[in-house]
Amino acid sequence: MSFASRFKRLRGSLAESAGTIVFGMEDGTVSIFGLIFGVAATTTNAGTVLIAGASGAVAAAVSMMAGAFLDAETTSDETKAKRARLQAALSANTASICAELPAQLTAAGLTQGQSAALTGAVMHDRQALDGLLLALHGSPEAPVSASEQALWMLIADFAAAAVPILPFVFLSVAQARVISAGVTIALLISLGVGRALIAGRGIVRTMAETVAIGIAAALAGVAISVAIDRFFTG
Repeated sequence: MSFASRFKRLRGSLAESAGTIVFGMEDGTVSIFGLIFGVAATTTNAGTVLIAGASGAVAAAVSMMAGAFLDAETTSDETKAKRARLQAALSANTASICAELPAQLTAAGLTQGQSAALTGAVMHDRQALDGLLLALHGSPEAPVSASEQALWMLIADFAAAAVPILPFVFLSVAQARVISAGVTIALLISLGVGRALIAGRGIVRTMAETVAIGIAAALAGVAISVAIDRFFTG
């Protein structure tokens, strides 16, 4: 495979996995943001914060990668099973299915004339008929590779999780708290914009929602850490 074809495949995989990447980055940012600030609220030792953050980031990224792989694999298997059932049904009763096809196309939004024309066009093309039936039943012709989805999830989750952690590598805990909060909120704003563009939602609302979730996670982490620390230290 040439470099150009590899790059084209990578770019296509990236585009198809955009939702997975944004979700992975949001999960990695929010979960580690809460963990880091929870630990940083009860210690001035940067090493302790880094150990907690790094171990949490790795565990979360691998867990999300596994979840993305299993979800994509299940979707792929479901599509194959649905395809097999449709093909079996078509082989057993082609005439009946083709007779019902115009009504299904009309229900999907086509006019009666368009439905009749499309039915006539695919009537004698088995591959086209299979593809049309799968489209009507909500099954993608070529689902995204489970391994590619899992890889993008791993990269996105771990990369985003590193953002709130890195300031604690170079700064004291007191300084790192401020810098970490700033860069993490900036990332959450970017992710909110990304979510809005992908889902076609209002940018301001989605951005505010994403930032609010991140801040809530940080406050929850601080609250539980302080409560446990006070319980054990009196």
